[in-house]
Amino acid sequence: MSQVEESIEVGVPVHTAYDQWTQFETFPAFMSGVDRIEQRTDTLTHWVTSVNGVRREFDAEITEQIPDERVAWTTVSGEARQAGVVTFHRLDDSHTKVMLQMEFQPEGVTETVGDKLGFVKRQTKGDLERFKEFIEERGLETGAWRGVV
Repeated sequence: MSQVEESIEVGVPVHTAYDQWTQFETFPAFMSGVDRIEQRTDTLTHWVTSVNGVRREFDAEITEQIPDERVAWTTVSGEARQAGVVTFHRLDDSHTKVMLQMEFQPEGVTETVGDKLGFVKRQTKGDLERFKEFIEERGLETGAWRGVV
């Protein structure tokens, strides 16, 4: 398994950053390679991704969700193996640190080489930068799910 860890400071309150992150169907707006996410139940999402011409579909289960603190997941079926957690850290009333930690299993030579060359780390960093732009430009979340898992 490979690991990536990235964080970014966003200029919105912790509840706004967290609430936006729970809107999984908006991920394609800021995550490169994510074509579509369907929220099937409170804890199950279906992902369709395309990275470097490789299309994958998989289901991910939310294993832990605590409002304004964390969202953890693991894949449960499909063409990808990964698990991770996103944590939200209040810096002050209008700033939040968003930290992403993920473990994943590269498949095949292309993904293994891309991982070794830092592709996943750069993609994750870019996704967090686009999340920052997305939420700061809006200033408000597109929705919220405040349930606990």
